[in-house]
Amino acid sequence: MNQKISKIFKQSGVIPYRVQNGTVEILLITTRDRNNWVIPKGGIAKGMSPPASAAKEAWEEAGIIGQVDVNAVGSYRYRKRGKIYRVQMYLLLVEMLSEDYPEAGLRQREWLDVNLAIQMVKQNSLKKILHQFLQFQSNSCLAFVNTQTSA
Repeated sequence: MNQKISKIFKQSGVIPYRVQNGTVEILLITTRDRNNWVIPKGGIAKGMSPPASAAKEAWEEAGIIGQVDVNAVGSYRYRKRGKIYRVQMYLLLVEMLSEDYPEAGLRQREWLDVNLAIQMVKQNSLKKILHQFLQFQSNSCLAFVNTQTSA
């Protein structure tokens, strides 16, 4: 029996978040064909660390700049055009939202309550990591933002 071993392509991405009126919100973006809601992600750029590459993708795809936590919060896998991708996820506290960014004409973006974001995402593996964010990270995000604003 000859089994083909699939190569797994490594990517990095961010869960962009902000705290608005005491509530954690996530920024979702559409895929280029605008059929699905996703998070900013992409291949890890040569010579860049996964968190730095994720921040670059966040700028290009969503027009956001902020603080990326260098500790991954998890990963998920997905298939696209017969390939398997593994996305290492990092939190990004959004500090700036630009209207002028590389993929502005190709995507929509929307700030959403975490529960609504989970409902809008179709990809089960991404839903799972957003559930983890909701359960374990949103309280940490509120605490982190509170320490930043009181400093």
